[in-house]
Amino acid sequence: MAEENKTEQVTALTLAGLTDNPRLQVPLFVLFLFIYFITLAGNLGMVVLIRSSSQLQSPMYFFLSNLSLLDACYSSVVAPRTLMNLLMEKKTISLFGCATQLFFFIGFGTTECFLLAVMAYDRYTAICNPLLYPSIMSHRVCILLVAGSYLLGLLHSLVHTDFTFSLPFCRPAEVNHFYCGLMPVLALSCSDTRVNRHLVFGLGGLVEMVTIFAVLVSYAFILSAVSKISSAKGRYKAFSTCTSHLAVVTIFHGSILALNFRPRPSDILSTDKTFSVFYSLVVPMLNPLIYSLRNREVKNALREFFTWK
Repeated sequence: MAEENKTEQVTALTLAGLTDNPRLQVPLFVLFLFIYFITLAGNLGMVVLIRSSSQLQSPMYFFLSNLSLLDACYSSVVAPRTLMNLLMEKKTISLFGCATQLFFFIGFGTTECFLLAVMAYDRYTAICNPLLYPSIMSHRVCILLVAGSYLLGLLHSLVHTDFTFSLPFCRPAEVNHFYCGLMPVLALSCSDTRVNRHLVFGLGGLVEMVTIFAVLVSYAFILSAVSKISSAKGRYKAFSTCTSHLAVVTIFHGSILALNFRPRPSDILSTDKTFSVFYSLVVPMLNPLIYSLRNREVKNALREFFTWK
């Protein structure tokens, strides 16, 4: 009878949340609400600024506006549910809701990997082929590159979501996390998950290797081209357009690698939650701040926008 109860059909899951300490829940709610507000204001503000400013109509800023929109959506997959659960005693989520959250979380995260690689290629084209840049990176090509990033990201996510939610789940069906992450959900399965785990590390590793390799190759060519510029001022001007992108790539991929490929400590679950907070909530907040603080054209457009207002 106990075995039947364990393997009966599960229609809802329980999220363990970030902490069991009731004293921390309200401070965490306020903190995460502030982070989410800054994330939405920064990213959606960047989208509006780029669309409205005549100074920011190059392919680089077209990709940046799509990155900002993607970060706003990515954060919104996790933040509202996390905020709600911090105030609720019963942290349940339907199986369909969990599958939807997992699908968009993986999909938007993978899309960002490909979009950052596309942005590196854009910088390579602008610096190494400046005369051909307008024809190579036409508006049609830019749209196709963004659409391709979303297509690859959502297809990658669809594979994982389908394989994961085809499995039977055991009771008590509690996800030991604050959102429906892939590995915590797989841990609930009553059946063998070796195929799923190989798929996670195989496909996920492939996406990481391909996108990081594309970024590294692009910047290798950029460094080679910049080193041939005779004046220090010319080298600085050529490479200054890349610094914000490099910072975003380093933080984004660094957080992914730290979450998945670091040594496994004894308190692995709490450590995973800490890294996941940074990866899913803090990183999307940082991206518009990095681009607005380190990019002269964005700062000038901001000044012009508020002066006009």
